Amino acid sequence: MAQRRETRTAYLLLAPSLFGISAFLVLPILVVAVLALQRWDLIGPRTFVGFDNVVAVAADGRFARSLLITAVFVAIVIPAQTVLGLVVALLLNRGLPGSGAFRVIYVLPWICAPLALGVLWSWVLAPTDGALNALIGRRVEWLADPALALPSVAAVTVWTHVGYVALFFSAGLRAIPDTVHEAAMLDGAGPWQRFWRITLPLLRPTTFFVLVTQVIATFQVFDSVYALTPDGGPQGVTDVVAGRIYYEAFEQRAVGQAAVMALVLFVLLVAVTVVQQRWFARRTTYELTT
Repeated sequence: MAQRRETRTAYLLLAPSLFGISAFLVLPILVVAVLALQRWDLIGPRTFVGFDNVVAVAADGRFARSLLITAVFVAIVIPAQTVLGLVVALLLNRGLPGSGAFRVIYVLPWICAPLALGVLWSWVLAPTDGALNALIGRRVEWLADPALALPSVAAVTVWTHVGYVALFFSAGLRAIPDTVHEAAMLDGAGPWQRFWRITLPLLRPTTFFVLVTQVIATFQVFDSVYALTPDGGPQGVTDVVAGRIYYEAFEQRAVGQAAVMALVLFVLLVAVTVVQQRWFARRTTYELTT
């Protein structure tokens, strides 16, 4: 009887979270899955078309190109912001004067609206009177040159999220006991050996969390890309998947095809997350006995 009461109490305590997951995660996925089997233009009645939307998306080379562009974008952003975030965290954790203020400054871009930051950076990267071109003393088409548009947008994304990454790495560094490093120093380990053999392995839980959350966020990036390079940028070089879904749903009014693209993105993110989880599972230490 007592066990049943405990079970009921546990479910009551879990109810708010279960409701949130059902209402804001499971239900939207089901709705998108239903829309993927229908033809709808946001105005008229919906028509069941079966897998016609899937065939149309598969035959549309633009979606495949968007997936490739997004993969390249992720390959640029994730390593850069992870390494920079770790470097910033290491510097902040040295306890230098003003470190607390810098923690706040680094996180500010992440908490700001991405669309507003995109507009701000479009002024900074403007070809005629932009701040960056004025600084280097030459005209560069940062957002209009097909060779520079995607790296420029990626650089803005890295700048926006590096503070978020540094915040979690800083917390992970603080969780490592000083006694571990002191013992390694007594054994004659140098700074690089301590970093490579102690700090990085003990940061793997933090690294796993950062990579999972940032890969998901980067695959779904839209606001800043749209603000910096609307309509997919020059020659469509910044036509990321989230932008393609938006274009199909709200400009072409092909909601069914947009739903199929969203499901493909969802499956891709689940697969990438599972791969990361399995890779880290055998290489991660979550507890450290002191």
